[in-house]
Amino acid sequence: MNRFWNLPLRVKITIVYILANLLVFLTDLFLIIGINNMSREMDMVYKDNRELNEMSVALDDVQDSLTEYLNYKTSDSLEDYYRSSQNFNDMILELNDEITDTSFGRMERNIRKMGENYLDITSQTIEAKRGRNVEKYRVRYELATDTYNYISSYLKALNQVQFQNNSEHYAEMSQRFSELEQVSIIVMFAVIAGNVLVIILFVNKMMEPLVQLSNAAEAVAGGDLDGKPIEIKSKDEVGVVADAFNKMLISIREYIEKLRMSMEAERTLKEKELSMEAHLKDAQLKYLQAQINPHFLFNTLNAGAQLAMMEGANRTYEYVQTVADFFRYNVKKQDKPVSIREEVKLIDNYIEILNVRFSGDIKYEKDIDESLLNVLMPSMILQPIVENCVNHGIREMEDKGTIRLRVFRQDNEVCISIKDNGKGMSKETIEKILNGTLTVDRDKTDSNGIGMDNVIARIRMFTDDSDAIRIISEGEGMGTEIVMYLPVVDVE
Repeated sequence: MNRFWNLPLRVKITIVYILANLLVFLTDLFLIIGINNMSREMDMVYKDNRELNEMSVALDDVQDSLTEYLNYKTSDSLEDYYRSSQNFNDMILELNDEITDTSFGRMERNIRKMGENYLDITSQTIEAKRGRNVEKYRVRYELATDTYNYISSYLKALNQVQFQNNSEHYAEMSQRFSELEQVSIIVMFAVIAGNVLVIILFVNKMMEPLVQLSNAAEAVAGGDLDGKPIEIKSKDEVGVVADAFNKMLISIREYIEKLRMSMEAERTLKEKELSMEAHLKDAQLKYLQAQINPHFLFNTLNAGAQLAMMEGANRTYEYVQTVADFFRYNVKKQDKPVSIREEVKLIDNYIEILNVRFSGDIKYEKDIDESLLNVLMPSMILQPIVENCVNHGIREMEDKGTIRLRVFRQDNEVCISIKDNGKGMSKETIEKILNGTLTVDRDKTDSNGIGMDNVIARIRMFTDDSDAIRIISEGEGMGTEIVMYLPVVDVE
């Protein structure tokens, strides 16, 4: 069993699929064979009656052809007689000739003996007719007619007895066939239910380590680096990724510890060197904390991404690389305008990071005029707006929250619209935000520290227009849309 769980994931899924379908196929085959056998038996029930009816018809043909020959003495009638007598003879030879205690067996033996005697008499009648012995063929014809009548009545009696027995047998088989149909339905439902149950158990067993990995990744994305390593129970693709994740987690912890030790040593050194210049020491310490931490975190994440790539953890590599790209943009100089393309890329990375953290709960839609992506705008504008939509608009909506980003041209301006379907806001709240009088405790939110007041001020300064940003909401529970109007200034 351990060998099975160590197989590649696609091989395990294929094996489970094949076994489940093979079981259903074998069950269907067994039921079809049983039903076909029962159908053949039912078709054979009245075979004896059909044969007796055919024998009666053949007997009538012999008698009719004999009578016709005696009346007209034509070659056609003689040929008909020989053909019909041969056909009748072939039929009676198939009847049972053994002595038996069963009434039906005795009747078959009697018919065979009488049939042979009848054919012998008719043959003698034909010979007498051909020899012009009128007295002889007349007597033989009368004897043949009496024998014919007796055999006909005997065949009818036998046919009636056989029909009665066959009818009883047919009723019994019909009952068995009905029971077989019911059993077939029950068996098929049982097999299907068993297959579904087995597949569910196998899928849960196979997905268990993947769920653990997802939970661990979500915990790390939330900043919890002290969790226990993932227990590796198999050597399939999920096991390889889990092992790479454990190694990456250990590496991040080691880097953080080295960072802590380095910062402690550096702070101690600075305190000694700048003990006589207290104000300068504070300024330099703040500068170092503002510059070293983001750069070091970016370099650490970049190293973690490279390590994940070398260890084959592609999904983890993509996630860490996305986070690294996000921080790379944050540590850039932000005193110069950037293109809309760069800001949209930052939003893409930010949404991707959030969806890893919140298990894909945020739906993200884009409608962008590609020809406007080179237009300039202030940096770090769109991400704080999207962050505000998530924190105050759709975070509590689970997987129903949607953010829609649109970039389009309106007259001589470029419009950027960010809309959510979240809580919405009142007109009073909108006015406070636009006036900069709304107080938000950013320390209690999952924020990068850039508030809406900062965004609004920089947009107005960039465009030299107090109406360059607008907030639209029809009320609480109706969602919110933030629209910015920018001049068309392309990247050189």
